[in-house]
Amino acid sequence: MPVKNIPSVEKDRLRFTKNKLSADLILGAIAVNALYFVSIYGSDVGNWYYKLFIGGSIVYNLIFMLFAFLSSEGVKGYKMSYAVVSIFLGALQIVRIFLLPMKAHNAPSPVVGADGSTVMSGGQFRYVTICLCVSAALLVAAGIIGIIKTKTLSSYQALLDEEG
Repeated sequence: MPVKNIPSVEKDRLRFTKNKLSADLILGAIAVNALYFVSIYGSDVGNWYYKLFIGGSIVYNLIFMLFAFLSSEGVKGYKMSYAVVSIFLGALQIVRIFLLPMKAHNAPSPVVGADGSTVMSGGQFRYVTICLCVSAALLVAAGIIGIIKTKTLSSYQALLDEEG
């Protein structure tokens, strides 16, 4: 016998399933951020990266991955605040493009004999920018999906409370 009220069944399923899509998108954002991290810190351009700023960047990456993972676990359980954190982290990923990658792309290379070249080549700059943009898109998408599903579940539970 076919189910006639499909939207109601889908809403009811939210009560018993986890928001795996949002959680998986956030884990994907962490993986793409790791690609960014490896590309930046695997560069060999003399001592340009060995400054206090890079130490802050490393600490930020660790904190970012911690909060992103916590956010993935939170959105899995339909918690609105974690969906908002995910969107905020996505916005921070875009801001990061203008910090270390842009600065390194515009800085002259300290390596002897590398006249006219920059610390970060155009190809690497495009790669890390794409990594940060993809990571941001995944985080924002996860946050939006999390908000939609959380609101849907909350309104459905309120409806059930009224009826029962």
